[in-house]
Amino acid sequence: MSLYYDAAPLLLPNPDQTGSLKSRVFNSKGHKSPPKQIFALVSEASKWSPVLSEVIEKSQLLQLERKLSPTLALLLVHDLLLTKRGVSAPSSHPLRLAVERHKARLHAELTKARLRKGLPSIKALRAQIEATHGGEEQTHSESATAIGLETEARLGEWPHPRWVRVNTIKSNLDEQLRTTFARYKIIESLVEMLRYSQSSTEKLVHIDKHVPNLLALPPATDLSKTSAYLDGHIILQDKASCFPAYLLGPNSRDGDCLDACAAPGNKATHLAAILHDEGRAAARPKIYACERDKGRALTLLTLLQAAGAQNYVIAKVGQDFLRTDPAKAPWDCIGTLLLDPSCSGSGIIGRDETLSVVLPSKEASDLLKLQPRKRKRIPTAETTLDAHDVIEDVPINEDKPSEQLSARLIALSTFQLKLLLHAFHFPKARRITYSTCSLYAEENEHVVMKALESSIAQGRGWQILRREEQSSGMKAWKIRGKVNACMDVAKDEEIDKVEISEACIRCEKGTKEGTQGFFVAGFVRQVGSPATKQLIDEEWEGFSDSGSVP
Repeated sequence: MSLYYDAAPLLLPNPDQTGSLKSRVFNSKGHKSPPKQIFALVSEASKWSPVLSEVIEKSQLLQLERKLSPTLALLLVHDLLLTKRGVSAPSSHPLRLAVERHKARLHAELTKARLRKGLPSIKALRAQIEATHGGEEQTHSESATAIGLETEARLGEWPHPRWVRVNTIKSNLDEQLRTTFARYKIIESLVEMLRYSQSSTEKLVHIDKHVPNLLALPPATDLSKTSAYLDGHIILQDKASCFPAYLLGPNSRDGDCLDACAAPGNKATHLAAILHDEGRAAARPKIYACERDKGRALTLLTLLQAAGAQNYVIAKVGQDFLRTDPAKAPWDCIGTLLLDPSCSGSGIIGRDETLSVVLPSKEASDLLKLQPRKRKRIPTAETTLDAHDVIEDVPINEDKPSEQLSARLIALSTFQLKLLLHAFHFPKARRITYSTCSLYAEENEHVVMKALESSIAQGRGWQILRREEQSSGMKAWKIRGKVNACMDVAKDEEIDKVEISEACIRCEKGTKEGTQGFFVAGFVRQVGSPATKQLIDEEWEGFSDSGSVP
């Protein structure tokens, strides 16, 4: 059964992983199954994912077997329906039984899917899928990186650099430049470094201008065997992924800090490094890291240990952020919160270009079950979701029918807004960052606007962290939010949409800035008004909403 557990995370977006699928599988040391089996399973399951996701959704497998995640369901159903050996697990294993007891229904839905495509047999369907994926392998345009310094690349053609954050808990920038990168040539301009040929043997490094202690190196640079990486002195983390902790900027005066959706843990370790740099251990606040999924929590614990952050971060394994009671200890002392919830993952780059995965959605299955046959409906923004309905970053295939894409984005953004509004309830909170690795306005500016117009935000004095109030590197970042996206959902005419869009930070993938697609916005609580001060005084006396969200 380890084959499926090893393969499942590879179907999900991870903003801190780069390189092809093959390199990630064969260079990993944490897998129990043979790399060839893992690579073959993930590759084949991704090819079949549009068909199998439809089969899983229409069979309502995820509703009937709640122990199955979308990734495990896709992998297990692939082997059940499409391989001679079937599921590679003991006959009594619970997950094998979970899919095999629905084998007849799954086969029936696969047959219906084939007939809808007008294909006479599974062999014909297989041939069509192979033909679709046969010529899709893509590489960066060679014209952009032919030899030496090259001409300006077009949008989406810039290579993605290898970003490295110096872990200041264990080291510092000067020390790493003297040791790990002693033989590297420092390049002042990131664009200049990105223009160099990927085949060049010259070692280059660029010191980032926006985020402290962050370095950029050519895409093919491999640091996985260096002592600095193995000892946790450096951490491989995308530049955009560093924005939330840097923008939040926790300090000893703020009270404790909470990373609400912490796995895999790079942002939590970044928070720890920022507080470590402040010194004064006696006054150093605590950092709590919530991760409700116990499997992902193991990754979090491993990364905290490797980074030397275990003395700074208290991992709350199995803790669902939405089930925290802001009025009770230890949550009543939280002063800053970092929210990086599940999202579409549409901004992530660095994954294998041929790996395009469509994962089954429980929400889509619910819609199929609830909709009348002659009248299709999609959930509205007011739809109430269970906190566990959206628990994984699921990359959205933009070729899906627009109605299904819209339904998925509504489900995700509703969940994201629910998390953000819950964060507004923490009585001593003064600053919050909200971020996604998504390009869609529905998950970004729309969530920000709805949060700002909510009664909880207005009643407790939550406002956008304006650009001029942001940390210097974030204030200098030029790519900002979309004012039209803010205007699309704004209901309060008095809210300054231009100011809010300027306060939002966007990153675009495949550009000369060298980032993945990303979005982050900060919120600050204004406590100067008499009404807000009275509310705060009430909160100190034990105000509690039991974790509910309006």
